[in-house]
Amino acid sequence: MTLTMYGIKNCDTVAKARKWLEDRGQAYVFHDYKASGIDRPRLEAWVDELGWEPLLNRAGTTFRKLDDADKQGIDREKAIGLMLANPSMIKRPVLDLGRRRLVGFKPDLYESALG
Repeated sequence: MTLTMYGIKNCDTVAKARKWLEDRGQAYVFHDYKASGIDRPRLEAWVDELGWEPLLNRAGTTFRKLDDADKQGIDREKAIGLMLANPSMIKRPVLDLGRRRLVGFKPDLYESALG
């Protein structure tokens, strides 16, 4: 099975995750959601599986630049709307293993899922 990694090309964390996969000869497809976007049904499925909190990157520049009103009262729908409008607000990478997804890059989690 070919994995799909979702992220942004110029993200350091994505680069580390891609190198980790490549060093192990693991085939994957890369989807740059800043260049290609992300569709609502896929994002909603991720939120249903993982929750919106782990997916919404509140530490990033894009989130920090939001108006205070946009940062308040975030719930599932508001988080999805923010991430669809600003895909760089999606924590990265998201690695689609087919049966489940991993958010962020931690070598030990990748190893246990793929090793």
